[in-house]
Amino acid sequence: MTIDTRTANGVTILDIHGKITIGEGSAEIRKTVRDLLQAGRKNILLNMGDVSYVDSSGIGELVSSYTTVTNQGGDLKLLNLTKKLQELLAITKLLTVFDSYDDEAEALASFA
Repeated sequence: MTIDTRTANGVTILDIHGKITIGEGSAEIRKTVRDLLQAGRKNILLNMGDVSYVDSSGIGELVSSYTTVTNQGGDLKLLNLTKKLQELLAITKLLTVFDSYDDEAEALASFA
């Protein structure tokens, strides 16, 4: 799994590629989110469009990251959920927790 970081309108966008699974994938997200928070970047958008698979550990890491960001007064939102990931979040009722968007411009506007 790799993460590309970019910024638009004061929002840090993490373009995630590959699988978010136990071990390296979830640890990479945790480290990246915590580094951003330490740098004072609290508006984070996770672009999941190129994520091929998420296991239960990956879901747990998304929830953990969301909680950490929210507790520090920030916002963490999801972009471009794949059909599988959307179904997984619906089954676990996490779609009600996360703000998710299909359009990047709309997602960025939601941080205003």
